[in-house]
Amino acid sequence: MPGTRLALRGATVIDGTGAPRYRADVVIADGQIADIARDGEPIVADRSIDVTGLVLAPGFIDMHAHSDLALLAEPEHLAKISQGVTLEVLGQDGLAYAPVDEVTLANIRRQIAGWNGDPAGLDWNWRSVGEYLDRLDSSGIATNACYLVPHGTVRMLVLGYDARVPSADELTRMQALIHTGMTEGAVGISFGLGYTPGMYATTAELTELCRVVAELGGFFAPHHRSYGAGALDAYAEMIDVSRASGCPLHLSHATMNFNVNRGRAGELLALLDAAIADGCDISLDTYPYLPGSTTLAALLPSWTSADGPDGVLRLLKDPAACARIQQDIEVRGSDGCHRVPMDWNTIQISGVGDPELTANVGRTIEELARAVARPPFDVFRELLIADRLATTILHLVGHEENVRAIMRHPAHTGGSDGLLVGTRPHPRAWGTFPRYLGHYTRELGVLGLEECVAHLTGNAARRLRLHDRGLIRPGYAADLVLFEAETVRDTATYDEPRQQATGIEHVFVNGVATLAEGRPTGALAGRALRRSANGLVAQMGM
Repeated sequence: MPGTRLALRGATVIDGTGAPRYRADVVIADGQIADIARDGEPIVADRSIDVTGLVLAPGFIDMHAHSDLALLAEPEHLAKISQGVTLEVLGQDGLAYAPVDEVTLANIRRQIAGWNGDPAGLDWNWRSVGEYLDRLDSSGIATNACYLVPHGTVRMLVLGYDARVPSADELTRMQALIHTGMTEGAVGISFGLGYTPGMYATTAELTELCRVVAELGGFFAPHHRSYGAGALDAYAEMIDVSRASGCPLHLSHATMNFNVNRGRAGELLALLDAAIADGCDISLDTYPYLPGSTTLAALLPSWTSADGPDGVLRLLKDPAACARIQQDIEVRGSDGCHRVPMDWNTIQISGVGDPELTANVGRTIEELARAVARPPFDVFRELLIADRLATTILHLVGHEENVRAIMRHPAHTGGSDGLLVGTRPHPRAWGTFPRYLGHYTRELGVLGLEECVAHLTGNAARRLRLHDRGLIRPGYAADLVLFEAETVRDTATYDEPRQQATGIEHVFVNGVATLAEGRPTGALAGRALRRSANGLVAQMGM
């Protein structure tokens, strides 16, 4: 009820700045933090909740989310609310659903069905970025959401799947689409340089597009060209783009994967620290797990996508084309697999579009091939055809020492990169934030608790230029989470990935309880947060 004042009494406040915790009563009213009373100072409240023994923190910010359709199709969104997430950044990896026309939307729906599904009965009543954000607001969503203009989608609108440099007119059109998306509320741009058609872009193209974003106060978030062979060169390219364009850089799922990068996180961090010391504005996100997750089709060499998803399927049925694909994947290392020759033992099926293919889930391509005494490539090809490219995978290529080293960096933030569809999606979709708090902070001590909370809240809020979120301060939006520091942990596993975390007790989004005593309330209090003319990001009308 408007005007009602709710007091959270006896909270242990960790405010998102990294400062030491303190005990206080915190009052919520009209969607905001109305008062913070320390040392027994009097407060005025209509009702109270005793939260003694619980940590009160700003709501967690998922800097890399794939909830673009889930927020609309499954509004309760327990996967994220149950982790204490109150804001997600959508439009990731250069491929998302706005801006689009009819042809582009059809192709995008096919291409990333493995990420987001293709919900039956969903009303696709938007085409522009502004219309998509309006749709989030009108439908009612569980978390707040920010949006990145997806470069691959923009490129598809202008050039289709052509693997070439854009003409001057085409580049101007892409810049105009990005400018429009930003003025309609997007906070930046995402690049998917490991996916078609984004991977066809040159460094010069990326730089010119980032100039537009920089002028409007945004940032760029790349899935860069390789997390395997040549990973450091790929990171260096993104730093070069940032320097040349003046656009702040946020590195998506900043990992060093595959055997070629075992133990090399220090080299990446040295590269980043040198650039930051030189004046570059850089942040990054990671998920606290070793395997990655993507679509099976993403492993194909980029040349197979010249004619879109239907063209890929035709090539997979062509013996001559398949011989070339096999050579690229197994011998040379395809650009779709980070230029590392394939080890089929590292590719585990996590989801299928066709329920008839569910028996493949949980098994690696190598295991499936042994079971039928067939070459692994044949099993790979036949599964892609049978599932019409909708298959998702776990990619078992991470290294614990790299994960721990990178999450310690002071510019680090949390990003689940969570795919919410499939039979056995990666558990990071349900477990990222409690895993940071429980496993890596309480159990391993990789981060201190105040430090961890700052990474998951204040650091992210600074990158997003949030007007009034990410910290616990009077006048800030009441996006809040209460958790038990001694027990919080992820329970999602690779076998049972859709498991609610323990120890997350209460979550508030814009002052409305969305999780109470560990149970969802069904409230849809989230809003689309939009970049304003001054570059700051806020709820419309704020």
